[in-house]
Amino acid sequence: MTGQGTSRKKGGYDLVVVSNRLPVDFTVDEDGGVQWQRSPGGLVTALEPVMQEADGAWVGWSGAPDLDHEPFEADDMLLVPVALSASDIERYYEGFANDTLWPLYHDVISPPTYHRQWWDAYRRVNQRFAEAAAAQAAHGAVVWVHDYQLQLVPKMLRDLRPDLRIGFFNHIPFPAVELFQQLPWRTQIVEGLLGADLIGFQRGGDASNFVRSVRRLTRHTTRGPIISVSDDDGGPGRRVRAAAFPISIDSRHFDELARTPEVQARAKEIRADLGDPTVMMLGVDRLDYTKGIRHRIKAYGEILQDGRLDVEHCTLVQVASPSRENVGAYQELREHVEGAVGRINGEFGELGHSAIHYLHHSYPPEEMAALYLAADVMLVTSLRDGMNLVAKEYIAARSDERGVLVLSEFTGAADELAPGPLLVNPHDIDGMKDIIVTAARMDPREQRRRMRRLRRKVMADDVAKWSQSFLGVLTAMPPRTTHV
Repeated sequence: MTGQGTSRKKGGYDLVVVSNRLPVDFTVDEDGGVQWQRSPGGLVTALEPVMQEADGAWVGWSGAPDLDHEPFEADDMLLVPVALSASDIERYYEGFANDTLWPLYHDVISPPTYHRQWWDAYRRVNQRFAEAAAAQAAHGAVVWVHDYQLQLVPKMLRDLRPDLRIGFFNHIPFPAVELFQQLPWRTQIVEGLLGADLIGFQRGGDASNFVRSVRRLTRHTTRGPIISVSDDDGGPGRRVRAAAFPISIDSRHFDELARTPEVQARAKEIRADLGDPTVMMLGVDRLDYTKGIRHRIKAYGEILQDGRLDVEHCTLVQVASPSRENVGAYQELREHVEGAVGRINGEFGELGHSAIHYLHHSYPPEEMAALYLAADVMLVTSLRDGMNLVAKEYIAARSDERGVLVLSEFTGAADELAPGPLLVNPHDIDGMKDIIVTAARMDPREQRRRMRRLRRKVMADDVAKWSQSFLGVLTAMPPRTTHV
């Protein structure tokens, strides 16, 4: 589809979404024309109906370096590209967002890197996003800013447009104050977020961590989830709420997909291609050090070594989607994972029976639904995860009420879904081995009992309910200036 330029709506838009990426993927033709294709993702699914109803605008980066394009209409939304240079991408995105904030916010599983040049780029790019959003928003509009790449935008936007109602949602964890204090620009980040009226997090613990950081690093007063932000001159200011809004998926879509004859036939074909194992285990992750893939593979290899499961009857399929391949920590992780898979297959594999089938690809939703339907055991062993939507996708695909979810207690999903999954501490390899074996041998009646409970939760609390809940609280917040 070709992007057609369009002018800004007179008076602006009543709802503006701001995220690092636009909900489309861009390609540039040889003649300079821009083609776009809708990119799949939970955020797009959640916000598209709301955006269309509100006649909204979406501000974000196109995904391509040095692409400067006019705003254009797509799927009844105005898409507003923010141009980023190759240097911006290297310093703001790969640098500060993904080599400073990402590891820091995921409990320093990998050491964060602190570079002043990266911070300067982060600040500059956030200002660009704030200005683009301010230019599109109508008077008194709602602006919803998303994720850790844009934590300075709320305050920058409020400075530009104090009339706006501003929400922010953090899709990843927020660290304990003792870790967050490492960041040289910790106070600027906190003050940036406090430009919002409502700050949403995946878990109650993340919201509490943020409020504790406010108390430790600023002079603002707090009472429960409410932070009182006074004006610079000390006059009465605003009240900001920090609260949990756990995100979900388009569960009905996955449920319907998994019920189609094509997907069900493909699930049977997958099992046949694997040699019809008694137990098929599945891991689906971005190739990221937070996902606990190395711990999972180590535990599985030891189970085979102990003889508690064998390759004739059991196999592990590990889908590892490519991720941030220009960042050194990710290159090292890929080498380590692929080396471990090779060693285990070399030691335990037999003709016609691989111990681990490792797939370094991304797959469309239809193939993912078939994999979920084929898998007897789903292994989600993240070391730290804001939510983990793969766990919810697996549940939504299992209308047959079979299958076992093994879920890390360090995911947001664990807070919501317990006691349906088998919870694990992925750092405890012996404990994880026991739980994986328990999952492989679970009685079908027990599987049904657990899966029914999980499906009730995931089918009721879908992504549309999440977006409506957040926007409902944001629009019901008290007036922006209030005596505290």
